[in-house]
Amino acid sequence: MTPSFAASDAIALPLYVASPDTLDAVLTILPKSARAWATAQGYKAGAGAVLTLPGPEGSIIGAIVGLGPDSSRSRHRFIVGGAASKLPAGNWRLEFMTGPDLTEAALGWLLESYRFTRYHAQDEVRAKLTVPAGVDADRLLAIATGEYLTRDLINTPSSDMGPAELEQAARDLAGTHGAAVSVITGDDLLTRNFPMVHAVGRASTRPPRLIDMTWGSVGPTLTLVGKGVCFDTGGLDIKPAASMATMKKDMGGAATVLGLAHMIMSLKLPLRLRVLIPAVENSIDGNAFRPGDILTSRKGLTVEINNTDAEGRLVLADALALGSEAKPDLMISMATLTGAARVAVGADISPFFTDDDGHAAAIVAGGAAARDPVWRLPFYDPYEPLIEPGIADLDNAPGGGKAGAITAALFLRRFADAPYIHFDIYGSTDSAFPGRPKGGVGMGARAILDALPNLLGL
Repeated sequence: MTPSFAASDAIALPLYVASPDTLDAVLTILPKSARAWATAQGYKAGAGAVLTLPGPEGSIIGAIVGLGPDSSRSRHRFIVGGAASKLPAGNWRLEFMTGPDLTEAALGWLLESYRFTRYHAQDEVRAKLTVPAGVDADRLLAIATGEYLTRDLINTPSSDMGPAELEQAARDLAGTHGAAVSVITGDDLLTRNFPMVHAVGRASTRPPRLIDMTWGSVGPTLTLVGKGVCFDTGGLDIKPAASMATMKKDMGGAATVLGLAHMIMSLKLPLRLRVLIPAVENSIDGNAFRPGDILTSRKGLTVEINNTDAEGRLVLADALALGSEAKPDLMISMATLTGAARVAVGADISPFFTDDDGHAAAIVAGGAAARDPVWRLPFYDPYEPLIEPGIADLDNAPGGGKAGAITAALFLRRFADAPYIHFDIYGSTDSAFPGRPKGGVGMGARAILDALPNLLGL
C-alpha cells in the first residue's frame, strides 16, 4: 500500500485538537448543539479520545481529538495521527495546532494508516488528512513510504521472505530510484572472501548472499549495513520454540536500512549511498557451523564460535569489513542483534553506539525531532577483554550474561575501520500504539535521516 494525503482541493471537515486545559476554548467556537453534545457525552479530551460532532439531519460537522493532560502527552507519540483509525471516512483538516506539532500529527496520520494486507484483508483507514500549511508533504510521504516498506518486509513470514526475496526487494527499490545492485551468492561467498556470511548461511536450502546497492555520484559517502537473517533457528544452539516464534523479524536491520535508503533516495539527498546486506538463514543441517569452530573473517581476524545463536554479528562483520575497504565518510549498522538491548531500554527505544560525541548529539537531536526515540550506550573499552577468548582473536558470544549489547557492539567495532555508528533495534511492536500497529516497525531510521545534515555536513 502507498501512503497519501487528501487531495489539495478536497473539502475537509475540521478536527479540533484539544487538551483538558484548552477544551473550553474549542467548545466556545462550536455551534450550540455540538457544544451541548460534547457536554452531554462527558468528553474530557483524554489522550487519543475522539468525539464526532453532529450536525443537521444526522450529518457530521467535525470532530475533537484529545491530547490528554501534559503528563499523559509526554508518554505518547502520534496521538493526533492515531485519530485516523477512529474517524469516519472523509477528508479532515487540523485545527488548534501549530509548528512542529503539525508535522508530527501529519506523519502520525500516515503511519497510522498502514495495514499489512498481503494475506488477509483488513479495514483500511478511510479518513484522509489535508496537508497542513507549512508542512513538507513530500518529505513526510518519503518517510512514510520508507516505513511502509520496512514494515512490509518484517511482517512477511520467512516462507515468503528468504534471502532471495530480500535480494528482490533490494532490486525493486534500486529499480525505482536508478540505483545499482550486485549480489554474491552461495559458494561464491567463499571465493570472494565472505567466509562468515557463508558459514552462517550454508546449512539452509536457500543460499546465503551479500547484497550490495549503490546510488548517487556526488557528496559525502554513507554506507548502511543491515542484518538480513531471514530466519534464525539459533543453529545447533537451537532456540526454544517461544524465542523462535518471532524470528521472521531477525532481518529487521536489513528492512530498516532499505526503508531508510528509500527516504534518502526519494529526497535526493546530496550524498553517495551504499547499502550492504548479508542475507542468510541460520539453519540446522549436517554442514551447519558448530560451537567451538573457529572462523576466519574477511578482515583476517579469527573468531571462536561459542554460540551459533550469536550469528548476526558474524555476517555483519564480513559486511562491515567490505564497507570499510572503501573508506566511507560514515558507516552505520542496524540489526536486531541482542536481547540484552531490550532488557536495557525496552522495545520502544533504539540504543545506539558511537565513539564520536558530535555524532551522538546529532542522533539524539534527530530522534527528538523525528519522534523516533534513541538512547546512547557506550563502546566501553574496559570490556574489550570479554570478547577475546585466548585461542582466537575474538569470541562471538562471551559468557557471564552481562553487558551483552555492549560486547556485541565492541565485536562489530573491530571490523569497522571508518567513522561508525551501530544501532541495536527491536524491529517490532508487541501491542498497537498510535502510528504503530502491532507487528513490524522501523526504528532509528527517522532519527538518522534527520541527523544526516549534521553527520555528513550536507
